[in-house]
Amino acid sequence: MQLNCAGKILDLSRPAVMGVLNVTPDSFSDGGRYHQLADALRRAETMVEEGAALVDVGGESTRPGAPPVSVQEELDRVLPVVERLARELPVPISVDTSKPEVIREAARAGAGLINDVRALRLPGALEAAAAGGLPVCLMHMQGDPATMQHEPVYADVVAEVRAFLIERIRVCESAGIPRQRILVDPGFGFGKTLDHNLLMLRHLGRLTDLAAGILVGISRKSMIGALLNAPVGERLSGSLAAAVIACWQGAHIIRAHDIRATVQALCVCAAARAAT
Repeated sequence: MQLNCAGKILDLSRPAVMGVLNVTPDSFSDGGRYHQLADALRRAETMVEEGAALVDVGGESTRPGAPPVSVQEELDRVLPVVERLARELPVPISVDTSKPEVIREAARAGAGLINDVRALRLPGALEAAAAGGLPVCLMHMQGDPATMQHEPVYADVVAEVRAFLIERIRVCESAGIPRQRILVDPGFGFGKTLDHNLLMLRHLGRLTDLAAGILVGISRKSMIGALLNAPVGERLSGSLAAAVIACWQGAHIIRAHDIRATVQALCVCAAARAAT
């Protein structure tokens, strides 16, 4: 299985690691560390050296309660980084955004994938993504970042996430985005309690038939902290365990902060899954 990301091929026949590059001052894990262009470039180069198959650039934090940023501010943060990385790195550059203006300009700047936590639901986002012709990742979120963790409720979290993603895929296909260019993300930590997240991880395999692949972002998240009673900087072992479980359940891309360790863990998992 392959995705053509603006001319750069992403091979999904084996689990791939997506490196997280937040060019923000306030992201939950590494906010403020890479918002200067030179720092962002060095970090991206290091991630590729450690085995990242693509780099995900984000200019607006979506942690619970995060304040929104303006279109212009997000463009100012993201575009110089995307242009430079797309020109200098051999791997596809993903852009983590929901805004149609950023989707359009990122595609023009050389991005190869649109990764949207709102699943292209903002006005104009679907049309912008369809016009850009890039693969997209559709994530499930109950509510929005400001309110999503205020007592989320589901009758059946796995069934409801699956139904939401099926509907968003249908909408994308109607807009001209073929299923072969669509990834899905169950949205760990986005409008879900710890129990919801664990159920979603346990039954992730129920999403494998929906689209071209499954992307999972679980690295260093609060569910890991809650299980281990550990701060953000001490969640590597839990993040790796969750990544391996997701890979075993059929995930194609793991979005991660700790690249080398995640690549190595997934290598072992993929080898065991392939053994006959």
